[in-house]
Amino acid sequence: MLGRLAANRLAGIRQSFRQTSRCFSTALNYHIDTPDNNPDLPWEFSEPNKKKVAEIISHYPSNYKQSAVIPLLDLAQQQHGGWLPVSAMNAVAKVIEVAPVRVYEVATFYSMFNRAKVGKYHLLVCGTTPCMIRGSREIEDALLKHLGVKRNEVTMDGLFSVGEMECMGCCVNAPMITVADYSNGSEGYSYNYYEDVTPKRVVEIVEMLRRGEKPPHGTQNPGRIRCGPEGGNTTLLGDPKPPPCRDLDTC
Repeated sequence: MLGRLAANRLAGIRQSFRQTSRCFSTALNYHIDTPDNNPDLPWEFSEPNKKKVAEIISHYPSNYKQSAVIPLLDLAQQQHGGWLPVSAMNAVAKVIEVAPVRVYEVATFYSMFNRAKVGKYHLLVCGTTPCMIRGSREIEDALLKHLGVKRNEVTMDGLFSVGEMECMGCCVNAPMITVADYSNGSEGYSYNYYEDVTPKRVVEIVEMLRRGEKPPHGTQNPGRIRCGPEGGNTTLLGDPKPPPCRDLDTC
């Protein structure tokens, strides 16, 4: 009886890992070997990235190299096309001279680290309250319908995946998405915000990326400048007066 329960539990765990909707860092905090993700697969930083590794580590005292774990994991993820296999985490652990589990703890905690494959263009829709009120669910639905995938699935051509991210700090320009561009490895990596988007506009952004174009990032509302109000400022129209208690020219 106990053996049957244990077997059913293990089958459930394996099935959870097969479900792409639960395959990112915020899902399950353990690892099951697969043919393309197991510790026996060789992995090391590329020669250009080894120089970046040395530069990153130089920012920390020699006895606190483990503090570089987040930027090193980020660099490894960029090099590996947007996700972190366990062998890449082991390589980071070797560089900073810690037990691999110390790196696993970080990679499974932060949602910025993907532990399953993503598209070359990984689209993240902000799902926090201001963006939700302004229509983020419609934005996500438009992307999923246009690409023919579910959340966290990758398109058949490997170009796109769609995920959800909590607040990215652009509430005044809600709703917004970000695009992590892994199409050119770590050398060409970019992470751009697209704000004031609509369902129609996000589809246009996807098609521009598909054609290899670079959509203008920032606000997508032509009536706004950065975070300014639509139609232009109505206050603070000139230089502010200096405080009467200080002579700023002498500073």
